[in-house]
Amino acid sequence: MFLSPDIYVLARRELLLREEGSAIDEDRLLGNALSSMPLTFNLFGPMALDLNLATVVLQQLLPGFVHQVTGFTFEHSPGRRQDRFLNDGTAFDLAIRIITPEGEDGTIFVEVKYSEDMAGPAARLRDRYDEVSRSVGLFVDPESLILRSLALEQLWREHMLAQLAVDQGFTPRAMFIAIGPRLNRRVMAAFHVYANELIDADDQDANRVPFRAFTLESFIDAVARAGADGLARDLWQRYADFERIYDLCLSSIIPTENHQ
Repeated sequence: MFLSPDIYVLARRELLLREEGSAIDEDRLLGNALSSMPLTFNLFGPMALDLNLATVVLQQLLPGFVHQVTGFTFEHSPGRRQDRFLNDGTAFDLAIRIITPEGEDGTIFVEVKYSEDMAGPAARLRDRYDEVSRSVGLFVDPESLILRSLALEQLWREHMLAQLAVDQGFTPRAMFIAIGPRLNRRVMAAFHVYANELIDADDQDANRVPFRAFTLESFIDAVARAGADGLARDLWQRYADFERIYDLCLSSIIPTENHQ
Protein backbone atom coordinates (compact mmCIF):
# COMPACT_ATOMS: atom_id res chain seq x y z
CA MET A 1 0.00 0.00 0.00
CA PHE A 2 2.58 2.59 1.13
CA LEU A 3 6.07 2.73 -0.30
CA SER A 4 7.81 2.82 3.07
CA PRO A 5 7.07 2.42 6.79
CA ASP A 6 7.75 6.15 7.28
CA ILE A 7 5.05 7.08 4.77
CA TYR A 8 2.63 4.70 6.50
CA VAL A 9 3.34 6.34 9.88
CA LEU A 10 2.83 9.79 8.32
CA ALA A 11 -0.50 8.72 6.78
CA ARG A 12 -1.71 7.27 10.10
CA ARG A 13 -0.67 10.44 11.91
CA GLU A 14 -2.44 12.68 9.41
CA LEU A 15 -5.53 10.47 9.67
CA LEU A 16 -5.59 10.76 13.46
CA LEU A 17 -4.80 14.49 13.54
CA ARG A 18 -6.90 15.53 10.53
CA GLU A 19 -8.74 18.83 10.52
CA GLU A 20 -12.19 18.89 12.06
CA GLY A 21 -14.71 17.94 9.40
CA SER A 22 -12.02 16.51 7.14
CA ALA A 23 -13.30 13.85 4.74
CA ILE A 24 -10.33 11.48 4.66
CA ASP A 25 -11.78 8.16 3.53
CA GLU A 26 -10.05 5.57 5.71
CA ASP A 27 -11.11 2.67 3.46
CA ARG A 28 -9.61 4.33 0.37
CA LEU A 29 -6.49 5.42 2.23
CA LEU A 30 -5.71 2.06 3.80
CA GLY A 31 -7.52 -0.40 1.55
CA ASN A 32 -7.28 0.77 -2.08
CA ALA A 33 -3.70 1.05 -3.31
CA LEU A 34 -4.80 2.45 -6.68
CA SER A 35 -6.90 5.31 -5.36
CA SER A 36 -5.56 8.86 -5.42
CA MET A 37 -5.49 9.15 -1.63
CA PRO A 38 -2.58 6.75 -0.95
CA LEU A 39 -0.92 8.12 -4.11
CA THR A 40 -0.98 11.57 -2.50
CA PHE A 41 0.89 10.24 0.52
CA ASN A 42 3.32 8.13 -1.52
CA LEU A 43 4.16 11.07 -3.80
CA PHE A 44 4.24 13.89 -1.27
CA GLY A 45 4.88 12.04 2.00
CA PRO A 46 8.64 11.75 1.38
CA MET A 47 8.71 15.48 0.60
CA ALA A 48 6.76 16.29 3.77
CA LEU A 49 9.39 14.32 5.69
CA ASP A 50 12.28 16.00 3.84
CA LEU A 51 11.62 19.65 3.08
CA ASN A 52 14.94 19.98 1.26
CA LEU A 53 13.79 17.31 -1.21
CA ALA A 54 10.44 19.09 -1.51
CA THR A 55 12.18 22.38 -2.26
CA VAL A 56 14.36 20.92 -5.00
CA VAL A 57 11.42 19.11 -6.64
CA LEU A 58 9.04 22.06 -6.59
CA GLN A 59 11.69 24.57 -7.64
CA GLN A 60 12.03 22.52 -10.84
CA LEU A 61 8.29 22.41 -11.53
CA LEU A 62 7.37 25.93 -10.37
CA PRO A 63 10.61 27.93 -10.64
CA GLY A 64 8.91 31.32 -10.69
CA PHE A 65 6.82 30.59 -7.60
CA VAL A 66 8.86 28.43 -5.22
CA HIS A 67 12.05 29.47 -3.47
CA GLN A 68 11.65 27.26 -0.40
CA VAL A 69 9.11 24.73 0.89
CA THR A 70 8.28 25.17 4.57
CA GLY A 71 5.50 22.64 5.30
CA PHE A 72 2.65 20.38 4.23
CA THR A 73 -0.94 19.92 5.37
CA PHE A 74 -2.90 16.97 3.97
CA GLU A 75 -6.66 17.07 3.25
CA HIS A 76 -6.83 20.77 3.96
CA SER A 77 -9.44 23.51 3.68
CA PRO A 78 -8.71 27.14 4.59
CA GLY A 79 -12.35 27.68 5.57
CA ARG A 80 -14.44 24.54 5.78
CA ARG A 81 -18.17 25.41 6.05
CA GLN A 82 -17.45 29.09 6.67
CA ASP A 83 -19.75 31.68 5.12
CA ARG A 84 -16.87 33.81 3.84
CA PHE A 85 -15.55 30.85 1.86
CA LEU A 86 -17.81 28.35 0.06
CA ASN A 87 -19.83 27.34 3.13
CA ASP A 88 -19.31 23.66 2.33
CA GLY A 89 -16.81 20.84 2.79
CA THR A 90 -14.62 21.53 -0.25
CA ALA A 91 -10.97 20.72 0.53
CA PHE A 92 -7.68 20.10 -1.22
CA ASP A 93 -5.70 16.87 -1.13
CA LEU A 94 -2.95 18.93 0.40
CA ALA A 95 -1.61 22.43 0.86
CA ILE A 96 2.11 23.10 0.53
CA ARG A 97 3.46 26.16 2.34
CA ILE A 98 6.23 27.93 0.50
CA ILE A 99 8.29 31.09 0.33
CA THR A 100 8.33 32.73 -3.09
CA PRO A 101 11.47 34.06 -4.82
CA GLU A 102 10.29 37.54 -3.75
CA GLY A 103 10.30 36.46 -0.09
CA GLU A 104 6.51 36.29 0.32
CA ASP A 105 4.66 33.49 2.04
CA GLY A 106 2.60 31.42 -0.34
CA THR A 107 0.57 28.24 -0.66
CA ILE A 108 0.31 25.60 -3.36
CA PHE A 109 -3.11 23.97 -3.23
CA VAL A 110 -3.04 20.49 -4.79
CA GLU A 111 -5.60 18.11 -6.28
CA VAL A 112 -4.37 14.61 -7.20
CA LYS A 113 -6.14 12.22 -9.58
CA TYR A 114 -5.17 8.68 -10.56
CA SER A 115 -7.82 6.15 -11.62
CA GLU A 116 -10.79 8.54 -11.45
CA ASP A 117 -13.10 8.76 -14.48
CA MET A 118 -14.17 12.36 -13.69
CA ALA A 119 -17.82 11.29 -13.60
CA GLY A 120 -18.73 12.36 -10.08
CA PRO A 121 -20.24 12.13 -7.60
CA ALA A 122 -20.61 15.88 -7.60
CA ALA A 123 -21.31 18.35 -4.84
CA ARG A 124 -24.80 19.78 -4.57
CA LEU A 125 -24.79 23.08 -6.46
CA ARG A 126 -25.28 26.02 -4.13
CA ASP A 127 -26.14 29.67 -4.68
CA ARG A 128 -22.85 30.52 -2.96
CA TYR A 129 -20.92 28.86 -5.79
CA ASP A 130 -22.61 31.12 -8.32
CA GLU A 131 -21.87 34.21 -6.22
CA VAL A 132 -18.19 33.36 -5.88
CA SER A 133 -17.86 32.30 -9.51
CA ARG A 134 -18.94 35.81 -10.51
CA SER A 135 -16.76 37.60 -7.96
CA VAL A 136 -13.35 35.90 -8.11
CA GLY A 137 -12.36 37.13 -11.57
CA LEU A 138 -11.06 33.78 -12.82
CA PHE A 139 -13.53 32.62 -15.47
CA VAL A 140 -14.31 33.72 -19.01
CA ASP A 141 -17.97 32.93 -18.35
CA PRO A 142 -18.74 32.57 -14.62
CA GLU A 143 -22.16 31.14 -15.50
CA SER A 144 -20.75 28.44 -17.76
CA LEU A 145 -22.50 25.08 -17.53
CA ILE A 146 -19.20 23.43 -18.41
CA LEU A 147 -17.74 24.57 -15.09
CA ARG A 148 -20.67 22.91 -13.34
CA SER A 149 -20.34 19.63 -15.24
CA LEU A 150 -19.43 16.37 -13.49
CA ALA A 151 -15.94 16.43 -14.97
CA LEU A 152 -15.04 19.99 -13.93
CA GLU A 153 -17.10 21.05 -10.94
CA GLN A 154 -14.54 19.88 -8.35
CA LEU A 155 -11.77 21.83 -10.07
CA TRP A 156 -14.11 24.84 -10.24
CA ARG A 157 -14.90 24.67 -6.52
CA GLU A 158 -11.31 24.17 -5.46
CA HIS A 159 -9.98 26.97 -7.64
CA MET A 160 -12.59 29.33 -6.21
CA LEU A 161 -11.61 28.23 -2.71
CA ALA A 162 -7.94 28.89 -3.48
CA GLN A 163 -8.78 32.39 -4.70
CA LEU A 164 -10.90 33.09 -1.61
CA ALA A 165 -7.94 32.01 0.53
CA VAL A 166 -5.97 34.88 -0.99
CA ASP A 167 -8.84 37.37 -1.00
CA GLN A 168 -9.64 36.63 2.65
CA GLY A 169 -6.03 36.98 3.77
CA PHE A 170 -5.40 33.31 4.53
CA THR A 171 -2.29 33.40 2.33
CA PRO A 172 -0.68 36.31 0.45
CA ARG A 173 0.05 34.25 -2.68
CA ALA A 174 -1.32 30.97 -3.98
CA MET A 175 -1.31 28.58 -6.89
CA PHE A 176 -3.76 25.76 -7.62
CA ILE A 177 -2.27 22.70 -9.29
CA ALA A 178 -3.78 19.43 -10.45
CA ILE A 179 -1.86 16.20 -11.05
CA GLY A 180 -2.87 13.11 -12.98
CA PRO A 181 -1.32 10.27 -14.99
CA ARG A 182 -0.63 11.02 -18.62
CA LEU A 183 -2.54 7.96 -19.84
CA ASN A 184 -5.74 8.73 -17.92
CA ARG A 185 -7.26 10.53 -20.87
CA ARG A 186 -10.40 11.63 -19.04
CA VAL A 187 -8.36 13.31 -16.32
CA MET A 188 -6.06 14.98 -18.83
CA ALA A 189 -9.03 16.14 -20.92
CA ALA A 190 -10.75 17.59 -17.85
CA PHE A 191 -7.62 19.55 -16.94
CA HIS A 192 -7.35 20.88 -20.49
CA VAL A 193 -11.02 21.86 -20.78
CA TYR A 194 -10.94 23.53 -17.37
CA ALA A 195 -7.89 25.60 -18.30
CA ASN A 196 -9.75 26.84 -21.39
CA GLU A 197 -12.52 28.22 -19.14
CA LEU A 198 -10.08 30.58 -17.42
CA ILE A 199 -9.35 34.21 -18.25
CA ASP A 200 -5.91 34.56 -19.80
CA ALA A 201 -3.34 35.52 -17.15
CA ASP A 202 -2.46 38.72 -19.03
CA ASP A 203 -6.09 39.87 -18.79
CA GLN A 204 -6.71 38.99 -15.14
CA ASP A 205 -6.77 41.34 -12.17
CA ALA A 206 -3.73 41.39 -9.91
CA ASN A 207 -3.03 38.48 -7.58
CA ARG A 208 -5.42 36.01 -9.19
CA VAL A 209 -4.54 32.40 -8.39
CA PRO A 210 -3.03 30.59 -11.40
CA PHE A 211 -4.00 27.05 -12.37
CA ARG A 212 -1.38 24.58 -13.57
CA ALA A 213 -1.92 20.97 -14.64
CA PHE A 214 0.92 18.46 -14.37
CA THR A 215 1.30 14.85 -15.33
CA LEU A 216 2.17 12.44 -12.57
CA GLU A 217 5.12 11.37 -14.69
CA SER A 218 6.56 14.90 -14.65
CA PHE A 219 6.53 14.85 -10.84
CA ILE A 220 8.25 11.47 -10.78
CA ASP A 221 10.90 12.78 -13.19
CA ALA A 222 11.45 15.80 -10.94
CA VAL A 223 11.90 13.50 -7.93
CA ALA A 224 14.56 11.57 -9.87
CA ARG A 225 16.36 14.77 -10.90
CA ALA A 226 16.35 15.83 -7.25
CA GLY A 227 18.49 12.80 -6.48
CA ALA A 228 15.82 10.54 -4.94
CA ASP A 229 16.32 7.81 -7.54
CA GLY A 230 14.99 4.98 -5.38
CA LEU A 231 11.79 6.85 -4.56
CA ALA A 232 11.29 7.80 -8.20
CA ARG A 233 11.78 4.19 -9.26
CA ASP A 234 9.26 2.97 -6.67
CA LEU A 235 6.72 5.58 -7.73
CA TRP A 236 7.18 4.69 -11.38
CA GLN A 237 6.79 0.97 -10.78
CA ARG A 238 3.69 1.44 -8.63
CA TYR A 239 1.87 4.08 -10.64
CA ALA A 240 3.28 4.54 -14.15
CA ASP A 241 4.81 1.27 -15.39
CA PHE A 242 1.86 0.08 -17.46
CA GLU A 243 4.06 -2.27 -19.47
CA ARG A 244 3.85 -4.73 -16.58
CA ILE A 245 0.04 -4.66 -16.83
CA TYR A 246 0.26 -5.23 -20.57
CA ASP A 247 2.59 -8.21 -20.05
CA LEU A 248 0.28 -9.68 -17.40
CA CYS A 249 -2.75 -9.36 -19.66
CA LEU A 250 -0.85 -10.82 -22.58
CA SER A 251 0.31 -13.80 -20.53
CA SER A 252 -3.27 -14.55 -19.56
CA ILE A 253 -4.42 -14.50 -23.21
CA ILE A 254 -1.65 -16.46 -24.89
CA PRO A 255 -2.19 -19.77 -23.03
CA THR A 256 -5.88 -19.64 -23.95
CA GLU A 257 -5.05 -19.12 -27.63
CA ASN A 258 -2.50 -21.96 -27.54
CA HIS A 259 -5.04 -24.27 -25.95
CA GLN A 260 -7.43 -23.62 -28.79
